[in-house]
Amino acid sequence: MFETDALRLLVAVAETGSFTGAAARLSYTQSAVSRRIATLEQQAGGALFERLPRGVRPTPAGRALHRHAVEVLDRLSRAEHELAVLHAGHGGLLHVGAFATANISLLPTALRGLHETRPDVEVVAVEGPTDTLLRRLGDATLDIAVVSDYPSGLPQADGVTTTVLCEDELLVALPREHRLAGAETVDLRELRDEAWLQSAYGDRPTMLADACARAGFTPRKIIRIAEWAGKFGYAGAGLGVALVPSLAARAVPDGLVLRHLSDPALRRTVHVALPPAPLPAALELRELLHAATSP
Repeated sequence: MFETDALRLLVAVAETGSFTGAAARLSYTQSAVSRRIATLEQQAGGALFERLPRGVRPTPAGRALHRHAVEVLDRLSRAEHELAVLHAGHGGLLHVGAFATANISLLPTALRGLHETRPDVEVVAVEGPTDTLLRRLGDATLDIAVVSDYPSGLPQADGVTTTVLCEDELLVALPREHRLAGAETVDLRELRDEAWLQSAYGDRPTMLADACARAGFTPRKIIRIAEWAGKFGYAGAGLGVALVPSLAARAVPDGLVLRHLSDPALRRTVHVALPPAPLPAALELRELLHAATSP
């Protein structure tokens, strides 16, 4: 209803007590101030100032609108400052997304470095699958995300760019008492009779399905489990085996061992994804993520 310039003028008139003083403060002519205040009074539905022999005095309506105008202009000023700081990379909110195993060590290491160099940046962390993270980048609700092509390839999102961070080997998690637990490398064909703990299989192409096809078999059984804690629990109980990326090695419980697989294609690519106009803090975090994955 009210333009911000008109509200600034109202505040200046109320604080200086005259149209002349407000005109001098805001570099207007006195006639321009009179016209703008008259228009504002029409919008407000009544007089905002009493015209006195010397100067003006706010009416009750003028005092009420002045109070709100001060609050609105203060909030706009703080918003302007916050946005300026944010776009300069010196502070503000940074919405960061990552898939689950990136949150074990990779992303926390990079965020620690960002906190040291940009302590005024407040990170809002979001965990989710890659397709969700890329969609949120495209919708401008995330500023940066760590994503991967596991298990079904890297989806595309309009305007989102990705940069490869690292190759992440996929290992097999076995119970310590498993017959292959002592092997340095396991041939996938030796696991043809095992149940596999997977969040996705059969409804779309996956790396595990492709690898099993190359090895000449189809898994005997798929147990659909999405969360890593559940996969580790089932594997530890001897109910199945699971592909585990090396990024998750730190989280593997003592009752399991990780073993290399002979198929060199069983690895995923980890990417950092950015929206079309990334924030400076997001660009700095990208460099810290690259540093965290460097040998």
